[in-house]
Amino acid sequence: MAEVYYRAVREGAKGAYSEAQLEAWAPQAAPNWDKPDKLLGQWAWVAVEDQGRMLGVMSLDHTGYLDMAFVIPEAKGTEVTPSLHRTLISMARDAGLTHLTVRASILARRFFLKQGWQVDRRHMHEAAGQIYETYLMSLTLGGAPD
Repeated sequence: MAEVYYRAVREGAKGAYSEAQLEAWAPQAAPNWDKPDKLLGQWAWVAVEDQGRMLGVMSLDHTGYLDMAFVIPEAKGTEVTPSLHRTLISMARDAGLTHLTVRASILARRFFLKQGWQVDRRHMHEAAGQIYETYLMSLTLGGAPD
């Protein structure tokens, strides 16, 4: 998953963010084994192609916060992201969640809007000495699973 994250940020977000922002956001391709794995406390889904290469990942914590949504550049614009999203929504409903939130990047905001999420507010997020334009978004779940 670390490679998916790294490539999604460093290659997929190139042009939307400065080089300094990309480097701070994803400083290395390898996992940082010195930090606790936040995914241990979340549900996570991955998309894998037939040859076993990971194409994307999405994760959701138990409060309804969509934490990770990343795909490798070759998977952008394919069915990978919508498929991961549908699975996440189905699991959230099964878990009894009725309201989801996300802090979306400039690029991710477009995808989430197409999936019915709403922008609650623009948020300038500081991380690793850089300021990022992000969007706090939400989705109210209703009805039966997709």
